Amino acid sequence: MISFHLKARLRLLVVGLLALLVHTATLAEDWPQLLGPTANGISAETGLLDRWPTNGPPLIWEKRIGTGYGAPSVRGNVLVLHHRLGAEEVVEAFAADGGLPLWRYGYPSQFTDPFGYNNGPRASPLLTTNRCYTFGAEGKLLCLDLETGRLVWQRDTSKEWTVPEAFFGVGSSPILEGDRLLVMIGGQTNSGMVAFAAATGKVVWESVGQNNWQGQPKLGWPGEAPAEWNIWDKQASYSTPVMATINGQRQVFCLMRQGLVSLNPQTGAVNFSRWFRSRVEESVNAANPVVVNDQVLISSAYYKLGSVLLRVKKDSRNYEEVWRNTNLEAHWPTPIYHAGHLYAFSGRNEPDARFRCLDFTTGKLLWDRNESWQAHSTPQPKVYGRGSLILADGKLIVLGEGGLLGLFNLNFSRDEELSRFQVPQLHYPCWAAPVLAGKKLYLRGEDRLVCLNLAK
Repeated sequence: MISFHLKARLRLLVVGLLALLVHTATLAEDWPQLLGPTANGISAETGLLDRWPTNGPPLIWEKRIGTGYGAPSVRGNVLVLHHRLGAEEVVEAFAADGGLPLWRYGYPSQFTDPFGYNNGPRASPLLTTNRCYTFGAEGKLLCLDLETGRLVWQRDTSKEWTVPEAFFGVGSSPILEGDRLLVMIGGQTNSGMVAFAAATGKVVWESVGQNNWQGQPKLGWPGEAPAEWNIWDKQASYSTPVMATINGQRQVFCLMRQGLVSLNPQTGAVNFSRWFRSRVEESVNAANPVVVNDQVLISSAYYKLGSVLLRVKKDSRNYEEVWRNTNLEAHWPTPIYHAGHLYAFSGRNEPDARFRCLDFTTGKLLWDRNESWQAHSTPQPKVYGRGSLILADGKLIVLGEGGLLGLFNLNFSRDEELSRFQVPQLHYPCWAAPVLAGKKLYLRGEDRLVCLNLAK
C-alpha cells in the first residue's frame, strides 16, 4: 500500500511537472537587440496563434512615432525606440505592455539623407540589464541608463575618427561581447571596427582597414588588380557584426563595405579577410552574416553579387568556398536559417523582390514566391514586395514593406502561407524587421509603432 504522505508527495510532484510543462509550452522572452535574443531573427517563444483572425491579431496599442528604419528593442516591460522628431534624434522608452512613456533622451541632429530617404536613425538599440546603447545616423554613440534614460557616456564617432561620408548615414547596430561594445565605425585608416569598454566608452582596440585589405585579391572582379587602399574608401556597411564560436574560438564576423572580416573580439586581431562587394561604386552590403556551425553565409542584392557560403578551417585563419550563386540576393533583411534551409527575401528593388527557400548546404533554390509590386502605386496591391522575417513557434512571421503581415509554415518543399493581414496603421516603407517579446508583436512603419497580441 502507498502511504498517505507518499501519495501527497506524488500529487505535488505531478502538479509541479504540469506547471513546468505549461510554463515551457508558453515560453516568452525578451528582444533586447537587433534580430532578437540570439541576433539571428529566431525566438524561442511558444504558445502563439497558429492562424490569425481575418482582421488580424488583436491590437494592444499603437503610437505615432518619428522617422527612422531601426527596429525597437524590448527588455522586461521596457521598449526602447530610437527615432527622429524634428531636429532631434530621440531615444525614448515606453511600457511594452501599454505604450505609456517612461523616459526620453534627445539630442540635435542635422542629418539629411542624400538620396531622399527619411532622416531618422537606422540602427536598433542594444539593451542590457541596466544600460541602453544606441548609434545615430550621424555616428553619435550613446550609453544611457535603462531605468532613467540618464546619459552615462557618449562618443561622436564622425568627429573623433576620419569617417568617409556614407551613402545613407550610419546603419550598423552595436553588439556586446562580454564587457566590450563592438561598433562598426568605418574610420580610416584602420578603424573600421572599434571596441569600447561598455561601462566607460573608453577605446579598447581599433581594427580593419588598409592593413588587412591592401593587396587583397578582388574576388569576383575578373581582370582586376589587387585592392589598392585609398584614404577616401568607405569601410562601414549597413550590416551588423555577428558573434560566434567556431572550433572553440570566439570570432566576430563583420561584413564590411569591402567584404567579410573575421576578428578576435578580445584583441581586434584579423583572422582572415574575404573580398565581397559589387564592382559598382553605388552599392552596399546590408544583410548580416548567417553563421551555422563552422560555415558563414554572406549575401548582397547589388548587381548580381549574390551569395557565398564559406567554411572556416580549424585554425580559424583560413577558409574554403563551399558554393557561390545568385539564387539568393539579400538586400537588408537577414535570411533565417532552420534545419538545413534558408528562408529569405531576394532582390534589390520592389519589382524584383521574391520570397525564397534555399538548401543551405548546396545553395540550390527549393521554392520561389514572386509577388512583385510597385511601392507607390494606388491603391497598393496586397503583396509583400521586399519583406523582413523572423522565426517563432515553428512558423515564419513576415512583414512586407507595404505593411502586409504574413504567417508561413516552415516548409522547404513549397511556400505555405497560413494567414495574411494588411495592418491598417502601416504603409510603405516598413523596413524594420518584426519584434517579438512576451507574445507581443511590435511592428514599425514610417510613422507608426503597432503592438499586436500573438498569444493563443
